[in-house]
Amino acid sequence: MVFVQAKTLAPGYNREMIRGVNIGSWLVLEKWMCPSLFDTYASSAVDEWTFTETLGKDAAYTALQSHWSSWFTKDDVVSLKGMGINALRIPVGYWSFDLQDGEPYVWGAQDWLDTAIEWAREEGLYVWVDLHGVPGSQNGFDNSGRSGPMDWQTVDGNIARTHSVLKTIAKKYGASSYADVVIGIQLVNEPASWGNNSNDITRDFYNDGYGNVWAEIENGNMMVVIHDNFLPLSDWTNFQGPPAAGNLGIDTHIYQVFAESDNTLNQDGHVALACSKGDLLAAANAIVPVFTGEWSGSTNICLLADGSTIAGTSCSEDGCQCESADSRTWSAGLIAQLRRFNEAQMDVWEETTSGYFFWNFKTEHAPAWDFMKGAQNGWIPQPLSDRQFPGQCGY
Repeated sequence: MVFVQAKTLAPGYNREMIRGVNIGSWLVLEKWMCPSLFDTYASSAVDEWTFTETLGKDAAYTALQSHWSSWFTKDDVVSLKGMGINALRIPVGYWSFDLQDGEPYVWGAQDWLDTAIEWAREEGLYVWVDLHGVPGSQNGFDNSGRSGPMDWQTVDGNIARTHSVLKTIAKKYGASSYADVVIGIQLVNEPASWGNNSNDITRDFYNDGYGNVWAEIENGNMMVVIHDNFLPLSDWTNFQGPPAAGNLGIDTHIYQVFAESDNTLNQDGHVALACSKGDLLAAANAIVPVFTGEWSGSTNICLLADGSTIAGTSCSEDGCQCESADSRTWSAGLIAQLRRFNEAQMDVWEETTSGYFFWNFKTEHAPAWDFMKGAQNGWIPQPLSDRQFPGQCGY
């Protein structure tokens, strides 16, 4: 199976610009976003695997039902719509569809995914179903459900099992009854391009997964989404196939806190780096729809008393304040610096991609990663089109 070519927002992409958020740490736990859940039930756990393993099936089910019913709610959907959001990217693990003996996970998340889709439908929002964790872990990160091992491609049966899960997802959420709300199915989130993974195997998985999904769905407008595998977008824009094969989308994640080089920049440097992404994004988006499926407002910077910024998470000068501080203490100047960076990124996404999803809709203690808190407190523009720092990237 090969990919279809040249279906983009201009031409061919037949939906409005996606302005979305991720619903992270809901159906796939990530401790850094909701540490209180772990502190309450399993403080030594580091991911969903060890959370459920520590508690056992019955206690884990009880704890997760409490979390699922409170972390993300219909009220949040209503609020997000009011903040200008038109789409939700919802991470889910394979174990919500295929749970085998010897795995500590518990059933139940699929029912909540169904509920969230109904909430989105009622409010007129779109949904991407994102397979965030696959058997064996595609990256060894906690966001796959299990941190440490990365055996997705090296243990027999894992890739076949992933394809089976995707067929189940495609048959259910690609049905015509969901066509008004579920617009995307992501084959896998953030497969590593290092370690035990082979990029050639990932590419074969994408080809096969794309065909498998399209063999199951009824919704002819569905977007089948691949992650860029942490490789250049140009590696993924050269697939060709019959137009009847359907729609392909590329998901890229752009952060400015994880590379060593990022953490040497002041906010001027972060803004300039955001602006520099535009040409490559536009070139890829002219061939295949590109979505910034994850991004945040986080940069490790501090604001000096004279209004300039420096790289860092702490400082000792009088009047200096860092993003790492409690957001309840952030000055108007520091909030403006975060907003400046967010506006630059949003300008690029709006001008050069087919849409974006902020990571995350909320967090407990990471405010620069918290869309709702940012929208309520000024570092996310409201409305989303408002600009206090227009034209930073020349758009």
